[in-house]
Amino acid sequence: MTRPPRWRLHSVRAASPGTIELPAIDDAQTGGGGEWSVTVFNNEYNTYDEVINILMAATSCSFEEACIETWEIDHLGRSVVHYASEQECEHVAGVIRTIGIQVSVGREP
Repeated sequence: MTRPPRWRLHSVRAASPGTIELPAIDDAQTGGGGEWSVTVFNNEYNTYDEVINILMAATSCSFEEACIETWEIDHLGRSVVHYASEQECEHVAGVIRTIGIQVSVGREP
């Protein structure tokens, strides 16, 4: 997914019972640090196909990921669709806005 960065486990060896190994973040795939995010909000006029297509164009995500994010937008009212640098997030938001969707760019806590 484009939301959190691509995850990669440190090891395939099983941890001790009750212990979960945290995945490593691959910053090279996030556009630089990932401290900013793009949130897309639901509206009543864009179709699923329009939203899916613009998410794939703006974020270079897969069809499956765009479908999941579009479902979240429709059913939850919003979805964080991209994590990256401020500059990249502003670019992604600008592309998404071209079809009239409300988008916000913000710093991650």
